Amino acid sequence: MKLAAMHGRGTADKGWLVSTIGLVRELETLVGDDHVIASPSAGSSYLSDFRGLFAGRAAAVVKPATVEQVADVVRLCQSRGHAIIPHGGNTGLCGGTAPSSAGGDVILCLERMTRVRAQDVVNNTITVEAGCILHSLQEHVSGLDRYFPLSLGAEGSCQIGGNIATNAGGHSVLRYGNMRDLVLGLEAVLPDGSIFNDLRGLRKNNTGYDLKQLFIGSEGTLGIVTAATLKLFPARRQIETAFVALRSLDDLMEVYQRAQKHADEFLSAFEMVPRIGLQMAIDHVPEVQDPLDEAYPFYALIELSSSQIAWPLRPVLDGFLEALLVSGAIRDGIISSSLREAQSFWRIREACVEAQRLAGPSFKHDVSMPIDRIPAFIRDATWAIERRFPAVQVVAFGHIGDGNIHFNVCCGREQEETFLTLAGPVEDIVYEAVASVGGSFSAEHGIGLLKRDALLRYTSPDALRMMVDIKGLIDPNNILNPGKVLSPATVNMARDRKVFA
Repeated sequence: MKLAAMHGRGTADKGWLVSTIGLVRELETLVGDDHVIASPSAGSSYLSDFRGLFAGRAAAVVKPATVEQVADVVRLCQSRGHAIIPHGGNTGLCGGTAPSSAGGDVILCLERMTRVRAQDVVNNTITVEAGCILHSLQEHVSGLDRYFPLSLGAEGSCQIGGNIATNAGGHSVLRYGNMRDLVLGLEAVLPDGSIFNDLRGLRKNNTGYDLKQLFIGSEGTLGIVTAATLKLFPARRQIETAFVALRSLDDLMEVYQRAQKHADEFLSAFEMVPRIGLQMAIDHVPEVQDPLDEAYPFYALIELSSSQIAWPLRPVLDGFLEALLVSGAIRDGIISSSLREAQSFWRIREACVEAQRLAGPSFKHDVSMPIDRIPAFIRDATWAIERRFPAVQVVAFGHIGDGNIHFNVCCGREQEETFLTLAGPVEDIVYEAVASVGGSFSAEHGIGLLKRDALLRYTSPDALRMMVDIKGLIDPNNILNPGKVLSPATVNMARDRKVFA
C-alpha cells in the first residue's frame, strides 16, 4: 500500500502512517481486501469533484456492499475521528464529493450497492439501493411496464443515492416534481452508525415529523442514504415532442402559458434553448444540427406525454401550436415524426451543456424564480453582465416550466488566464438579480463547497440557525461530509450567534 504517496506525506510522520495503516486494515476486515483502495493510482478518480474545481486527499476509499457494512464503517470512522465523504456517481456540480486537503478523510463509495430489494406494481413502488445507476433503474422499471420520471443529462452515471442527497430535478419537474416528490421511503445510516429505516412506501403517513425529508437534499451531511422506496408511474404510451422558434422571451412565455392552458395534464417538459446555445452545440458537438432552416433568437422544446391512448395527443399539440403560429408568437417549428427525431431535439438541449465545456471556461449559475419573472431576470442580468464584461457570452437556458434557469457566463479560451478573477463580480451580479425577482441562487445543483458563502449571504438568519442546530444535533462530531453546505465559519458564527445579531 503506497499510503505516503497517496496522502502526500513523508514517511517521517510515522505515527500518522501507522495509524492510517491500522485504519485501512480494519476497513479491509469489514468489507474485504478488494474493496478498500489505498493506492494513489487506483484512488485518484475519487479525490476531486466532477468539474475538477475541488480536490483533496484521503486515507482510503471504502466500498461496502450492504447497509450493515456501511454502518460498521461509520462506527469505525466515528471511533477513530475520521471524516466520511459519501460518494455516488460524482456527477455533482458544486463540489459536494471532494475530500479535504488534510488527508484523513474516508471516502465511502456506494457503487456496489445496486440491488433492487423489492418492487410492487400494484402499489407502483420500487425499493432500490443507493448505488443503483439512474438509467439502469429507468430500464428496469420499463420492463415492469412502469415509468420512473427523473431524467437528467448525467443519468447514465449518476446514482440514486446522490440524486436523493442533492434532491435532483431534471427535465420533468414540471409534471412529476423533484426527487423529494418521488421518494416514499428511505433507509440511511446516521453518524453514530445506527440505521434509520422507513422503507414502507406509504403515500399517507401522518405519524409525526416526516424524518426522511431531513436526508433528501442534505448532501450527505446528516446521514448516508443506502436505499429508497420510490414512486413509479404507468408506462407512457404516447409522447409528442416539438421544437419551435421564437423571436423573444415574451413570446416564449406566451407559448408556455398556451401550452399550460391547453395541455396541462399532458405537459411533461418545457425547455428553453437560446440561439447562442444552439450555435455552440452545432460548432462543438459533431452530431448536432439545426432542425430549422433559419436562425431565431430563442427556441422552446415542448413535450406532451400520457399513459393512455384513448385521447390522442398529436391533435392537442397541433391545435395550440397552429394558433400560436398564426398569431406570430411562434415563427417556425417542427413536430417529431419518430422517437429518433424526438431524441435529436433533446440532444440539442443536452449538447448546450457539453458545448459550453468544449468552448472554454464558464461560470455556471443554477437559479430559480417565479415563472413570470424569467424574462425580466434574463434581460436584466444579461445586460448587467455584458455591460461590465463585454467579452463574455451569456448562455441562459433551462426548465421554463419550473422556473429553473441555468444562467451561464462563458469566457472563451482567450480569457482562460484571467477567468477565475471574474468569479466574484460575476456571481454578485447574477445573484443580486436573482434576489431582486424573489428567486433562489440554488435550484437543483445544491450547495456543496461552491455556494457556501452565498448560503450565508442570502439565507435568513432563522433558517441558518435551524440548519446549524439540526446538523449539531444529528452529527455533533461533524464527521459526515464536513464543510459541505455549512462552512466552518457559518457554524462557528451561528454558535456564537454573531450571524444572528
